[in-house]
Amino acid sequence: MKATADPNLIVYFDGKYMPLRDAQVNILTHALHYGTGVFEGIRAHWVPTDDDLFILRAHEHYERWKKNCGILRIQVPATVPELCAITVELMRRNAFHTNVYVRPLAYKSAERVGVSTDDQDAFAIVALPFGEYLHSDKGLHAGVSSWRRIEDNAIPARAKICGAYVNSALASDDARLAGFDEAIFLNENGHVAEGATCNIFMVRDGKLITPSVTENALEGITRNCIMELAFREMGLRVIERPIDRSELYVCDELFFTGTAVGVAPIVRVDHREVKTGTIGAVTHSIQKLYFDATRGHLQAYWNWLTPVYQSRMKHEQELVSIVD
Repeated sequence: MKATADPNLIVYFDGKYMPLRDAQVNILTHALHYGTGVFEGIRAHWVPTDDDLFILRAHEHYERWKKNCGILRIQVPATVPELCAITVELMRRNAFHTNVYVRPLAYKSAERVGVSTDDQDAFAIVALPFGEYLHSDKGLHAGVSSWRRIEDNAIPARAKICGAYVNSALASDDARLAGFDEAIFLNENGHVAEGATCNIFMVRDGKLITPSVTENALEGITRNCIMELAFREMGLRVIERPIDRSELYVCDELFFTGTAVGVAPIVRVDHREVKTGTIGAVTHSIQKLYFDATRGHLQAYWNWLTPVYQSRMKHEQELVSIVD
């Protein structure tokens, strides 16, 4: 899905809430020319039965964002609780009653030509209605990209650095032109790193396997959710190790995970069926667990969620804290 925004959408820019149409940067802004920005992606899911919108792991996302901004020496003056509060307020001001994607962006804001950076920084937060990123109801057909994943010593893939996403754009574009739904990156060692915009998991011989973040993969928060759910709810041991390209062709199940994609099954890779070419039982169970956890259906994971409109769930959380 490509999400376009209403120009009347309320965003947070230059320390204020304002319509999107008024939130503009100069054509000479450093980040526009040199990719010197760091963004984040946060999901919120609308749950009609609760009449509320639940932001998923907002605190963890903003913690990661602020840490990763440090790689480019970008300062975000707002605290994590303040950033979470701004996000809730954005959703309330826009009166969202649908699934939402939140895009915080911090960037080098000097208005000049010259690649060297300075201490002129700025940040903005945009929240907008957002449906499915990849339509994966019947499973995806992924293709291994000829483009390699960037190395940590070039541009760290563990952070959502704006300039690094040229790498993802090249791979995604090639994949779609070749008829694939999404690209899979190998790193320079020839091991599987991740999808163009998401982490990847493999089921093989009853084990859930994913590349380590040292394979030049994003330190994904959805990835972390899946690892916790698989272990706690399904008793699956998750193994982090290198994955060879050919393992993608002989594994039992395969799926992507990410803020935008959620849990997206892969049923074919490079014109080869994954096992039977249908969504596997483990993937289906993980999909359901993730859906339930992110929409407040599993009380054990309520600590992952921030209710926007102060739902029944929030009230019950507060009662529990009083009793404790």
